[in-house]
Parts: sequence; structure tokens; C-alpha cells
Amino acid sequence: MGLKGNKRFGGGGGGGQPPAKRQAAGKDGPAEETDDGIVVAQISKNKRVAVRSWNGKVMVDMREFYEKDGKSLPTRKGISLSMDQWKILRDNIEAIDEAIKENT
Repeated sequence: MGLKGNKRFGGGGGGGQPPAKRQAAGKDGPAEETDDGIVVAQISKNKRVAVRSWNGKVMVDMREFYEKDGKSLPTRKGISLSMDQWKILRDNIEAIDEAIKENT
């Protein structure tokens, strides 16, 4: 995928490894530690929510993954939310839940 892919999905920068972070629990209990030390919530077999630092900014990344050669790799299918965007989504969860109830 080249440098662009490594910057977007890779860990660390500036030499050395990023500090290991505690893993969030998914629906099946705590998630396993990831290579780049991000906090991950597994929401289905191949979909994850992760919190990572990218270009010096904290992002909430919701992404689909695929398996290749025994490794789990990210796809382009997903979204990265800035902290401002995440706060807007979080603050509107009740309205989203209500809309879901009205449409089911």
C-alpha cells in the first residue's frame, strides 16, 4: 500500500514503539492486544472501533478488516472521526436510538 497506507494505519512514528495501551472490552470480552497498541472494541468478526493517534491528533476509527496470510489488515471501508466529530456523535446517541426504535 505504500507510505500513505503506513501513515494512516501504521503505528508509532519518530522511532521506537508507541506505548502499549489497555484494550477495551468487546462483546466477547477484552480484545487481544494489537500490533500498534491501539484500544480496540471488536463489534463483529471483521469490524472494529479503535482509538489512535494520527498526525498528532486523536481519532476514533471505525473500520472493516480482512485476513491475509494470517494477519488482520484494515480496508478502506470505514471512517475516522476527529474528537469534535466523535463528541457530536456521542452527544446524539439518544436521538439515534430513538430514530432506530421508530424505524423498527
